[in-house]
Amino acid sequence: MAERKEEDGGGGGGGDGCKDITIPELSGVHHQLRNMQFCSQSLGRDAVPGDATSKRNDISKLGIDQVSDPFYEDPATGGIYAFNDGSNAARSLSYPQFCPSLSQLSQHKCPNSVEDMRFSNLNFSSSVPTYYYPIGGSLDSVIPFPFDGRCDSDVCSISESEGILTLDRATSEFGGAPGTLPEFIGAGGGAGIFRVPVCTAMRPDRPPALVVRPHPARDTQLGSFLRTIVCTSSQLWAAQESGLRFWKFSELFESWNGRPAKRGDEDSAPFYESDCTSPVLCLVADEASGFVWSGHKDGKIRSWKIPKQESESSSKEEDEGIGAQTIGAGTGEPGSVFREGLSWQAHRTPVISMVITSYGDLWTGSEGGVLKAWPWESISKSLSLTVEERHMATLLVERSYIDLRSQATVNGVCTLPAADIKFLLSDNSKSKVWSAGSNTFALWDSRKKELLKIFNIDGQVENRIDVASQEIHEEDETKAKLSKKEKSGSMSFFQRSRNALMGAADAVRRVTQKGTFTEDNRKTEALAMTIDGMIWTGCSDGSIVRWDGNGNRQFEVQHDSSAITSICAFGTRLWVGYVSGNIHVLDLDGYLIGGWVAHCGPLIKMDIGASYIFTLANHGGIRGWSLTSPGPIDDILRMELSSKELNYTKTEKIKILAGTWNVGQERASHDSLISWLGSAATEVGLVVVGLQEVEMGAGFLAMAAAKETVGLEGSNNGQWWLDTIGKTLDEGTSFERVGSRQLAGLLIAAWVRKSLRPYVGDVDAAAVACGFGRTIGNKGAVGLRMRVLDRVLCFVSCHFAAHLEAVSKRNSDFNHVYRNMSFTRPPVEQNSGSAGATSVQVHRGGNSGASQDDEKPELSEADMVIFLGDFNYRLFGVTYDEARDMISQRCFDWLREKDQLREEMKAGKVFQGMREAQIRFPPTYKFERHQPGLSAYDSSEKKRIPAWCDRILYRDSRSISVAECSLECPVVSSISLYESCMDVIDSDHKPVRCIFSLEIAHIDWIAWRQEFGKLLATHEKIRSLLKEYSIVPETIVSTNNIILQNQDISILRITNKCDEHDACYEIICEGQFTIKDDGSPSKICAKGSFGFPNWLQVEPAAGIIKPGQIMEVAVHYENFYTQEEFVDGMPHNCWCEDTRDKELVLLVKVTGSYSTKSKYHRVNVRHFYSNKDSSNNIKKSFERLESNQNHLQRSEFANFGSSDVVDLYHIHSP
Repeated sequence: MAERKEEDGGGGGGGDGCKDITIPELSGVHHQLRNMQFCSQSLGRDAVPGDATSKRNDISKLGIDQVSDPFYEDPATGGIYAFNDGSNAARSLSYPQFCPSLSQLSQHKCPNSVEDMRFSNLNFSSSVPTYYYPIGGSLDSVIPFPFDGRCDSDVCSISESEGILTLDRATSEFGGAPGTLPEFIGAGGGAGIFRVPVCTAMRPDRPPALVVRPHPARDTQLGSFLRTIVCTSSQLWAAQESGLRFWKFSELFESWNGRPAKRGDEDSAPFYESDCTSPVLCLVADEASGFVWSGHKDGKIRSWKIPKQESESSSKEEDEGIGAQTIGAGTGEPGSVFREGLSWQAHRTPVISMVITSYGDLWTGSEGGVLKAWPWESISKSLSLTVEERHMATLLVERSYIDLRSQATVNGVCTLPAADIKFLLSDNSKSKVWSAGSNTFALWDSRKKELLKIFNIDGQVENRIDVASQEIHEEDETKAKLSKKEKSGSMSFFQRSRNALMGAADAVRRVTQKGTFTEDNRKTEALAMTIDGMIWTGCSDGSIVRWDGNGNRQFEVQHDSSAITSICAFGTRLWVGYVSGNIHVLDLDGYLIGGWVAHCGPLIKMDIGASYIFTLANHGGIRGWSLTSPGPIDDILRMELSSKELNYTKTEKIKILAGTWNVGQERASHDSLISWLGSAATEVGLVVVGLQEVEMGAGFLAMAAAKETVGLEGSNNGQWWLDTIGKTLDEGTSFERVGSRQLAGLLIAAWVRKSLRPYVGDVDAAAVACGFGRTIGNKGAVGLRMRVLDRVLCFVSCHFAAHLEAVSKRNSDFNHVYRNMSFTRPPVEQNSGSAGATSVQVHRGGNSGASQDDEKPELSEADMVIFLGDFNYRLFGVTYDEARDMISQRCFDWLREKDQLREEMKAGKVFQGMREAQIRFPPTYKFERHQPGLSAYDSSEKKRIPAWCDRILYRDSRSISVAECSLECPVVSSISLYESCMDVIDSDHKPVRCIFSLEIAHIDWIAWRQEFGKLLATHEKIRSLLKEYSIVPETIVSTNNIILQNQDISILRITNKCDEHDACYEIICEGQFTIKDDGSPSKICAKGSFGFPNWLQVEPAAGIIKPGQIMEVAVHYENFYTQEEFVDGMPHNCWCEDTRDKELVLLVKVTGSYSTKSKYHRVNVRHFYSNKDSSNNIKKSFERLESNQNHLQRSEFANFGSSDVVDLYHIHSP
């Protein structure tokens, strides 16, 4: 829920005559900026109360010593000026308040009731003038309210010890804006779990984020949830359930500019979306070939052409040397930026993981431990075929794979586990590949495709034999020789016995090392490699393990108990994402540098691009964080964006009708429902209904409890109520039901008006039982949580313990519900398709050090909470006859003082900090059924004392009674109607209804991004700091030309000449070409991800060079005269590799630690197969190469993202 505090939703508020724009019931939602002119002055905006203008002028003449005194008595008037100390200027009066002197406070009596206080003509002494204070609500109104400061009763907020009027007390006792009801506020709301959640546009505990895609409503993402992301040099790509989409870095600060936005993505940065495909599970970006490779749930692999920058589009085909009619050029709909290249059926099961190795081959992993390698040679050949030859190209690739399990099978025994290949990682530094499941790792030689090592999560080498794969392989070999009886005979028994013994031995070893089996609960959830060649794995218990490149476990650290979901590395830093939504920034030794809450939900993927680390949350939101964070740029951005808050704030207004009724197992008449809901629903946008005792009885309660254990709910009576109320609200035409939840006899449901439906989403349901040992739903609560205009609202329908003396039990029921209501179960909806839809599932494990009691309840994180129901609080200290007599005389003031709930709230024992409108209706319990009028109160022998059992209370975002709606106080509510329907006689309880008028503030994310972009582009201090952070350390290489012959090793030395900064380097192969007989070169060809040719070894191909130090890199020729051809995963034949002399170009890419900006050194490498070349030919060859060594000719190589890398800091927003 942390993200809720800055992902603000909209609405506006004001009194009558305000010049604001509201939400019409039938015409969509409009927006209102906070800087619009309102009809009255808001508190905190230099408002002047009533006749206080002259007093304010007098104050301006006071000396500094007098003004500094918070209570300065004016000798001329005898009054006291109370000055605001400014400690909470955003929510307090910004002008001095004039109050009578303390000596005058006890001279007069107070009126007898609140009504007298508000409406009677009080005869004040002429020496004490009446002053008008703006109090109440929220909807930007000021009420000229006469206040007698001389009153000293309990309804007056002036006491001899205080001396001034408090706004909280004034509002709670005397009411709010015109058309709103006075409210009573319970004590204890400012501390602990009952504290109002802190909201702000700029959270001080985290860096400002570039919000690429705000948290979308879940029901708008059905079939298109995002699963993973990957960055190219100029775009951010995302995989979704129905295809792909990408954002251009150059457009992140722009609006849609007339382009139609997809529903749910109106506030997103503009993006491009592909046609519908099967769900995409993994992505790999390949700048060398110009493709993004996607692995799909149907087992297919597809390639998508990376769109070029506009400056490159004219020479795109020439740059790549690909014909326009070839598969490599891609095909797509006219005008579409998506062009699909090669695709083929890679697996029969989903493609779970994918990676391109340091030698350019594509490796894919699937379920059951299936691991395949697709040689780049066959992929490249298929890309060169024409579109008409697509079928041939597909067959060529599909039959070229190498079954890596067969490579690890010896004598019919496969040592690889049959676990899903969840992760694949290419160690380009040492030319290795890591494949990982949940508990085991396998280390491979990426060049030879040989298995090097299998080890478990504890670093122990494993030699176990996979039973399933072994039996399958042996059955395939012997099925022509053995009968079914023979296959199930002694051979299988021997194999199974051997595996059982090995498994038992492995279990004993684990118990010996750990002492228990608890380590089996720890699973690998993330895998990443840092530039220094170290491998980092994140586990479900929050631990982070570092390994060296040979699979040796080095150490383990833990900074959070939540499960790790993603790890990403760049430069000298490591970013760790958690299921809690947190990010931790670590150095390469595992020490914590910083951390913050990145999202309100689990963080599932991270990637680096344009000097930002982009994070994808489980709910689909994407944010970008500067690689410099945490740092001084964050403080500047935070301060500047806070000062521009009005530029990106929206406000909206909505009305909510909340109704509660204990129906006593009865079914209501149509007229009763019209009286209760139908007449009041015409002016509201959201209707929430809570029912109690829909159905009772021991048998029903037992059956309901049994159904709950298997995830079922509902009853015939419950469905009847949902259908009947829906008809009353004209469901389908005017309203739409968005969610419901039933627990035994408790039922809650919500309907939203069609015009407001696009702004309501993420509806979740919950239930808490309080009856019979907290297990049976005869007592308890059901709740709905939803996002309305980007704000989180919770509605809870309760039924607490009965009987007059059970006050403590009722208090305990509330406390149990408040602390334990967890919205983790989807609601029962009319359109069940959205109810069962979920986004990416994540492991929520972890050994949390905090107990459940220490965790903050979900209700405390909501922007607004409304409790409604049969709370069962009674009247105390009054007899049946006295209560009936007071009711007949409508003396509700006196009865309210006898209300148990009011007393408990005053004492801070229940509903702490919550508000209730003043009760002006008769007690709602207990009545004789089907008898009208007040004479129908219980006349049986028990003569139950009438009581206000049925109530509606709420808490919004205000920490004080008077607060302006803003991003710091995003939901402000007032009550315009609170009454019971006395004409409804179907039950022994009367239904109660309440209309809330809400003003909601939230962020305009398009305006936010534009302000963000302007600051990056124009703020001098930020630009200066970014320039410092973007420094690429100066480096030199020992040579630009290397000649390899036989098996010589050449040493390439890279020197960091910078005295302050580490230099991070990576060596890639721009491409290779052969030397023809006439000495001319062939066309340069790059392998996937700029991989090395099979005859070359470079080690270490990546690393960190400290200031002033030298890194030695070995460039070595490796014998590779022959190459095997694989058909359907098995070696088919072999041929001699081309023995002509070859040349290639190595690029030494150098970057800093805080920016993706890079520099390149070009090193030409030539290999001779013989000594026939004269020194003269060699000299000519190098002369030709040296002419291009200081710059890169676009016509000679594919785009590898040097000068084309986009840096968001240098993009000018509109």
